[in-house]
Amino acid sequence: MPRRKKTIIEFRDYDLPAHFPVLLLTGEHWRISDVPSGRLHIHNCLEIGLCETDSGIMKFEDISFPFEAGDVTAISCDIPHTTCSTPGTASKWSYLFVDMGELLHPFFTGTDLRNVDLFSISEHHLSRIMGKKEYPVIHSLVTEIIEEMKRKESGYELIVRGLFLALASNLMRIAAAGSKKEDQQPENALVIAPALDFIRYHYMEDFPMENLAGLCGLSPTHFRRLFSSVMGTRPLEHLNATRIRKAADLLRMTEESVLSISERVGFHSISSFNRHFLSIMGQTPRDWRRQMSILKDQSVFKYNGWMYAEILKKK
Repeated sequence: MPRRKKTIIEFRDYDLPAHFPVLLLTGEHWRISDVPSGRLHIHNCLEIGLCETDSGIMKFEDISFPFEAGDVTAISCDIPHTTCSTPGTASKWSYLFVDMGELLHPFFTGTDLRNVDLFSISEHHLSRIMGKKEYPVIHSLVTEIIEEMKRKESGYELIVRGLFLALASNLMRIAAAGSKKEDQQPENALVIAPALDFIRYHYMEDFPMENLAGLCGLSPTHFRRLFSSVMGTRPLEHLNATRIRKAADLLRMTEESVLSISERVGFHSISSFNRHFLSIMGQTPRDWRRQMSILKDQSVFKYNGWMYAEILKKK
């Protein structure tokens, strides 16, 4: 019996400007073939797509969904996917590639813990097709962002940030639909915001917890007490949990060794990494990868982000 052929996944790495991490791909040449490519792909950032004409099928991993003109798609970096137009057509698209965490960092600091928690939903495990009739606000915001990015008139960067803030808020609302959690903002969250921000960007580094207290203008004892009250966990535990969540994403999305990933997220002892991973995720790193990896029975090829659409294949 012949062996099952491995699915090929393309990793498309888009180089987004550091000061304004948004890229628009649009134009007449961005038409999708009606011939299935046979490959899935992932990106290094969030993809927002707007289908301008025609219809077709979008495949997320092993599941296919229909799309039509007017639909907006939102696909996070860890979802393998591909698009194919209806036979006899070539659907036209515009795409936005964005690092929303960096773009909206001035708005999403550690001061609002609920929004930060919800916002992470749109950064990972997000794969949605949103029709114009069902989601008119989403369609309007994406259309406005695309037009601002095309014109690039004076002040467009500030306008685009504002529109993306509204888009992120709406995506969070959709992602959180049905959730009964209505927790109030924890008291004193503003005081520990500098520490949360520092952990977000420096979790892979070595630093004493006293440094976090200094950033917040508190004594170490008062800081630990206040942090635990707000977050429900101690500062070091929060740091390790952040590192483990990052490691879990890398285990799911890459073929790096467990040792390499443990070092990359800030652990200098593989035994310590394994212990914390098991405690937080409920599985060993290898078991997690075996169960959750998007790369099972697949091969990955890395490319620079595609700046032009694939040449349409002739039947």
